[in-house]
Amino acid sequence: MPKTALITGITGQDGSYLAELLLAKGYTVHGLIRRASAFNTQRIDHLYQDPHEAGTRLFLHYGDLADGSRISTLLKRIQPAEVYHLAAQSHVRVSFDEPEFTGSTTGLGTTRLLEAIRSLGLPCRFYQASSSEMFGTAPPPQSESTAFQPRSPYAAAKLYAYWMTRNYREAYGIFAVNGILFNHESPRRGETFVTRKIARAAARIARGEQQLLHLGNLEARRDWGYAPEYVEAMWLMLQQDAPDDYVVATGTSYSVHDFLVLCFEHAGLDWQDHVRFDERYLRPCEVPDLVGDAAKAERRLGWRPQVLTPQLARIMVDAELAAAAPERPGSDAVVGVAP
Repeated sequence: MPKTALITGITGQDGSYLAELLLAKGYTVHGLIRRASAFNTQRIDHLYQDPHEAGTRLFLHYGDLADGSRISTLLKRIQPAEVYHLAAQSHVRVSFDEPEFTGSTTGLGTTRLLEAIRSLGLPCRFYQASSSEMFGTAPPPQSESTAFQPRSPYAAAKLYAYWMTRNYREAYGIFAVNGILFNHESPRRGETFVTRKIARAAARIARGEQQLLHLGNLEARRDWGYAPEYVEAMWLMLQQDAPDDYVVATGTSYSVHDFLVLCFEHAGLDWQDHVRFDERYLRPCEVPDLVGDAAKAERRLGWRPQVLTPQLARIMVDAELAAAAPERPGSDAVVGVAP
């Protein structure tokens, strides 16, 4: 019998790829979206059908992680076999400007979902999107046994959600897992995230539509993977006999500078001619080096990454060059900081 899944954050990068994956596997997929004056569904528009048409398997519902009663009502109505909790205020730099909002959505939002599942007695499997940012300054490589040292409001909120997921698993027997995903990118990444910002600028400069790119810390090192591969790991975690927590990563380390060089060289440019430093993009607390050890995921889930950072950079730049989309106002602005 086909399964039913609920995805929070379905309109985001990971949510859109996960929806594609689940629909391809025959699931009926329900997505939680926030009510707004404008639609923000462009990442899933190609999947969406009129819900009145026969055979429709993707349904969207208005809801907010701050509204526990609405979450409970939707879970009771949908009766999902699997819940993938991806929604969050997910921008690390912005979390310093909006720590209370980040804590309420990224941290407490997870508790509201888990408590609704518990109170309803819903026999579903729950995936919590944890983050490598929780490791903070812990020396690499980081694995499931590495001590957490969060260095941002976002990381602290994610760590709270991580422990609440484990608490509900151990206290109430809920099949709840934490996917500790290291950085994973794609052409669908938001434009204010550094990888997309770099890839987009390289394409725009190559077309003569932009001259300069402003960035902050170029020395931070990250383990960058390809988002479509990482959502498969999410699904695999919920197919296991017992719930557990898993690091998902490539095990490779590249700096922001490395990613910058890869993108600009692929576009036929010298980055030094176009990149300028802007201190507004610096975090109050920096995380120097995140590199994941995903041996457990390979051993238990049979999951291995195929796309590493150099290929990822080419994929993202090629997508920007092919799109040739006009610039949207404010794409190079620092969110929450006046220019």
